[in-house]
Amino acid sequence: MLVYLFHIFHLPFLIKRFPSYTEPQNLTGVSEFLLLELSDDPELQPVLAGLFLSMYLVTVLGNLLIILAVGSDSHLHTPMYFFLSNLSLADIGFTSTTIPKTIVDIQTHSSVIAYVGCLTQMSLFTLFGCMEDMLLAVMAYDRFVAICHPLHYPVIMNPRLCGFSVLVSFLLSLVESQLHNFTVLQFTCFKDVDISSFFCDPSQLLSLACSDTFLNNIVMYFGASIFGFLPISGVLYSYYKIISSILRVASLAGRYKVFSTCGSHLTVVCLFYGTGLGVYLSSAVSPSPRKGAVASVMYTVVTPMLNPFIYSLRNGDIKKALWKLQNRTV
Repeated sequence: MLVYLFHIFHLPFLIKRFPSYTEPQNLTGVSEFLLLELSDDPELQPVLAGLFLSMYLVTVLGNLLIILAVGSDSHLHTPMYFFLSNLSLADIGFTSTTIPKTIVDIQTHSSVIAYVGCLTQMSLFTLFGCMEDMLLAVMAYDRFVAICHPLHYPVIMNPRLCGFSVLVSFLLSLVESQLHNFTVLQFTCFKDVDISSFFCDPSQLLSLACSDTFLNNIVMYFGASIFGFLPISGVLYSYYKIISSILRVASLAGRYKVFSTCGSHLTVVCLFYGTGLGVYLSSAVSPSPRKGAVASVMYTVVTPMLNPFIYSLRNGDIKKALWKLQNRTV
């Protein structure tokens, strides 16, 4: 989703870079689109299919283990782990939206996606991407309250507020995804049916419109303000206050102990926004759409796969819960 937000301010550049977008063909009655193939080499395609399948299975299994560990251990029934479970659920949905289709395309040597299927994929991609973006901001606020206002933490981060935060994140994400669907459904024609990505990227699909782009711009800037500026501002403000609070701790051991409670979240935040920025920069520098698509694999596949490892390897509570879960199943 972050890549989409970067592309909002990048669409004119994309149109100039790819000549096929500059001359509208006025294609009406479009029933399918053509996705970008990651490789034309027949010998490489089985390797790519196996690689995508393995990463997808690791992502789903890792995030499911996080959800099961949190749900099975009463010591982890806290706001931080409640948000973590929802983040893992969003990661599963985010990856499942694109990777299974990509694996099937590689195996069948077909990159065709139906019009309805493309809209569905775009909608789900936007929903789970925005959900993850909002949850990271909510988790940053949770860490801010825990470190800066520890005595009031149980009162502020009460179950009602936690449930309400997740519900609002989901509803806002749902509204954004449906706005994209509504916008695309208003298109009377398309400039092309070739999408310069291995999935129905919202920014790529919106750039194919050959009609008036005023409504497109409204939707995109609305998404940028809600899911770009607000979450990033919330994360930056929370960590500004957290760092200020940590610096007031006298001993280095005390600072490390306090910072360790938010180290995993900060790592995930840097990975999430860092890979999104990297994909944006790669598309801005490289003239090849395929190189940009390969770079987006880092954002759509690798990041959700690494999140469970980051939280499990850097968190003693999760490790203990996973060991307990393993002992129960043996």
